[in-house]
Amino acid sequence: MVIELRDRLELRIAELGSVVVAFSGGVDSSVVAALAHRALGSRAVAVTAHSPALASGELDGARRVAAAIGVAHEVISTAELERDGYRANGSDRCYHCKTELYSQLAELARDRVYGALLSGANTDDIGEWRPGLTAAAEHAVVHPLVDLDVGKSQVRELARSLGLPSADKPASPCLASRIPHGTIVDAATLARIDRAEAALKARGYASLRVRHYGNVARVEVSEAELPRVLDPTEAQAVKAAVGAAGYGTVEISTEPLRSGSLTVQFLGRRT
Repeated sequence: MVIELRDRLELRIAELGSVVVAFSGGVDSSVVAALAHRALGSRAVAVTAHSPALASGELDGARRVAAAIGVAHEVISTAELERDGYRANGSDRCYHCKTELYSQLAELARDRVYGALLSGANTDDIGEWRPGLTAAAEHAVVHPLVDLDVGKSQVRELARSLGLPSADKPASPCLASRIPHGTIVDAATLARIDRAEAALKARGYASLRVRHYGNVARVEVSEAELPRVLDPTEAQAVKAAVGAAGYGTVEISTEPLRSGSLTVQFLGRRT
């Protein structure tokens, strides 16, 4: 089944002739980049956007995955912080972020005569609040995984079948997703969140968020890591590490990490 699906995806991508893949190094975009490379070879390029919203280590990770795939890889700088709508951090923040990204990728594709822009969106993304998909539609971005009705669990199966190092990589959305909607996004805040999360990664935590509430940080980790972080001695060390990143008060959630929880809370308050 996985091999058949992989072949169908390669055929879908091959039809496009040449492609630019929006490539974060996460499992979804890694699968699309790998399939594009298999289908099109040198006519496929993976492009990673670098900005203050990208967590430390993510760019190096993307480079490692691209090298493992063998796909041509480039890095561009995006300026979403120069967009008023992004800084305002409403529920449509991702629209402004993706508009910046896809505008730059579309220009690159035009200049080099690539046939299409590809994303790693999958069918599990469609039912969620995803204003970034609106920006994608405005730039005619193709979503091969959506086209063939591929969900997240299938994406990970494909990644394993392709031998991708990102097959089991936890989701790592941009650092702005840690800031409650309505709170201004700026470079200093993003840097503080990044320092705090880097300190926890250095302690061995793999799936985590440091939610930003001004001078208060709320730490969330995966269900598997929850017993460790709630151990009194470890909790004290975690609070000290996050506090050293610039937070006066550090709270540790007793509930496991749930991606997108701030958006869910914000939209719930508006209904």
